[in-house]
Amino acid sequence: MKDILLSYAAYNIWANGKMVDVLKKLPESQLDHETGSSFGSLRKTAYHMWDAESLWYQRLHLTEQAVKPTDSFDGSFPDACQLWQQQSQSLLEWVKKATPVKLEHVVAYYDTRKQYCKSTVIEILMQVFNHATYHRGQLVTMLRQAGINKIPVTDYSEFTKSRKI
Repeated sequence: MKDILLSYAAYNIWANGKMVDVLKKLPESQLDHETGSSFGSLRKTAYHMWDAESLWYQRLHLTEQAVKPTDSFDGSFPDACQLWQQQSQSLLEWVKKATPVKLEHVVAYYDTRKQYCKSTVIEILMQVFNHATYHRGQLVTMLRQAGINKIPVTDYSEFTKSRKI
């Protein structure tokens, strides 16, 4: 199981990086154009992805009151993307150090609706990686709606091909 989680953590960094490379080239007007998608704009969707990954990471560290990094962020979009990528790297480093016992640990937390929940570390990690994949798909659709034609393929199979020696 750990090998799978390590692969997905590395994939998460790779795929998010592909999207970030495209997003950072866009003008502010395209980043903030309201699309009607779940979070409204490319920027809001990217920030949501960063926030979610950070909240789960904080929960893995048993932080009692996890906070969204964008709540206090006032930097540029490229700065946010860099911090988001650092967050993804920190998650990979956490998984590298996790023991089998740690991966089976049950984490109790309050979700964003203040509901009490419990999940195993494995469930949390799978949620993080699947959540990111879901929203990357939304980003692709929004980019196409914005007329962007050079959109990278972020399928897991592309990631595994890129790692072959």
